[in-house]
Amino acid sequence: MTSAPRVVLAPDKFKGSLTAPEVAAALAAGITCARPDAEIRQVPVADGGEGTVDSFVAAGWERIEVDAPGPTGVADTAPYAVHGTTAVIELAAAVGLTKLPGGQPDPLGAHTYGLGVVIAHALDRGVTDIVLGLGGSASTDGGAGMLQALGARILDVDGTELSTGGATLARAARLDRTGLHPRIATANFTLACDVDNPLLGTTGAVAMYAPQKGATPSDLSILEAALTNWAAVVAPEFTQTPGAGAAGGTGFGALAVLGAQVRSGIEVVLDLLDFPRLLDGATLVVTGEGALDTQSLYGKAPVGVCEVARKAGVPVVAAVGRTQLTLEEIRTAGFTACYALADLEPDPARSIADAARLLIHIGERIATDNLRN
Repeated sequence: MTSAPRVVLAPDKFKGSLTAPEVAAALAAGITCARPDAEIRQVPVADGGEGTVDSFVAAGWERIEVDAPGPTGVADTAPYAVHGTTAVIELAAAVGLTKLPGGQPDPLGAHTYGLGVVIAHALDRGVTDIVLGLGGSASTDGGAGMLQALGARILDVDGTELSTGGATLARAARLDRTGLHPRIATANFTLACDVDNPLLGTTGAVAMYAPQKGATPSDLSILEAALTNWAAVVAPEFTQTPGAGAAGGTGFGALAVLGAQVRSGIEVVLDLLDFPRLLDGATLVVTGEGALDTQSLYGKAPVGVCEVARKAGVPVVAAVGRTQLTLEEIRTAGFTACYALADLEPDPARSIADAARLLIHIGERIATDNLRN
């Protein structure tokens, strides 16, 4: 008599459609339809961007909700996840693009102050290890707002304290760190980040990402000059550090002032979830995201999951919304197969709207094809 198959479901979100826990639940329903005897473990993942906190809450971490202003200063709330003395904080959940009131961008004035409020809350709880998921930022303020919320003061040449926002950094003359939260000195900060851009220049925070945040050509000039001045005031030696340009330069502020270290987002997440242990006895791993493309091959969640699973000797298939990779590229990346919603529903709008139902069908196919007795 054969033993029941054990399936680990570790998908990322399908952006604009389903959260990672919702993707996992739909796949589980489909697999159960085809193989009621299957033992299924749902381990939704993220790469540091949107959905990172949700992944840890799904894994049993405590969810903490904090009153924290959004990227334009409007009162809002933001969650983070805690387990023991470790906290996972997601920039996107506090000051991300999705937190802009009415979706209206503010490229010159948006800031990361709310992120600093969340960090301070975690420090006040006695957290000593903080993972900052960087991604989806609405601002380009070099992490200045975050540091202001943590007690730093940014002064102009006259000693007047500056307000928040990227553009104001053009007038920065001194960073007063004397009021920084005292627990920063003994805390460890890790940036979960898959962006290796420097702070400045043609591949920096402004040039590469500010247009996505509503910046016009004239705004780009203002912001680049402001960040150039900010870097000169704070720590010019970090301007070219890979990851300094992440999240509108928030990486720079964390590296230069918080002493943070940069790591691959999915690697950090899988380590904290103790993912290799979850693979013990697994027959199959299913991962995926909304779009599997060439960008996915450079540190995105599905490939990170695939690498860990392959090291454990467990075959991996991908369930995605759509893919632009060839079969050869998919197999070279380590997947034994790729199942796309677009194969069932070619119309993108319908596929997005009906993703949960389509994923149930995908789950059935995965079980039929890969969990034979």
